[in-house]
Amino acid sequence: QVQLVESGGGLVQAGGSLRLSCVASGSIFSIINMAWYRQAPGKQRELVAAITRGGSRNYADSVKGRFTISRDNAKSSVYLQMNSLKPEDTGVYYCQTSGIWGQGTQVTVSS
Repeated sequence: QVQLVESGGGLVQAGGSLRLSCVASGSIFSIINMAWYRQAPGKQRELVAAITRGGSRNYADSVKGRFTISRDNAKSSVYLQMNSLKPEDTGVYYCQTSGIWGQGTQVTVSS
């Protein structure tokens, strides 16, 4: 079983940046794809960005050009660099892999 722990959320002004981190532990040999999702208040959870073990990436249209997902396989970690943040980026951000979710980290962007 894989466990995921996120960190790096916080409160930032619009236009600012944050870097989220997610560390995996447990049966990490099974990890292939890793992804970041977010859930805004009153909305469904949505995919923000995903990355394969080989480094192929895909992004939600709303974050293209502003967010960058990366991973360090040696550290069993995935990161989300978020730049030019907007109030609509506010939400709980979750790390996900193989159907397993982290506990989430809150990101709040003030206008």
